[in-house]
Amino acid sequence: EHGAYLAKTGGEVGVTTGRARRCGWFDAVIARYATRVNGITDYFLTKLDVLSSLETVPVCVGYKVDGKRTNEMPMTQSDIARAEPIYEELPGWWEDISGAREFSDLPAKAQDYVLRLEELAGAHVSCIGVGPGRDQTIVRRDILAAK
Repeated sequence: EHGAYLAKTGGEVGVTTGRARRCGWFDAVIARYATRVNGITDYFLTKLDVLSSLETVPVCVGYKVDGKRTNEMPMTQSDIARAEPIYEELPGWWEDISGAREFSDLPAKAQDYVLRLEELAGAHVSCIGVGPGRDQTIVRRDILAAK
């Protein structure tokens, strides 16, 4: 039901196929693994506005495989198939963030959410989408600027 809410609120439909996309909560275990193995330094966080009005925002911080907790990515397909997510519930926010253009414009709880994702993923969240428009982006760290 949460995935359906995220998909509906975020307008998650395939442009080519017209099929609904599968949606879920941020998986920090996969993000941390991807950061490590791919040398990721920066993430772009899109559709933060979709999370507005949620009482809490779950983030997957580990898995339970055969009753044992792990904070790392399971290494076999069979372990992944049996993995159950362990969520950390972060406080939500109710404010409309679609007009935010600076990180400081975001409600404190939205800022805390972004900072927690950075901590868990081990990389910067450099750009944040706060709405569907091209101008509805907060740039915290311009990684595309010429050096």
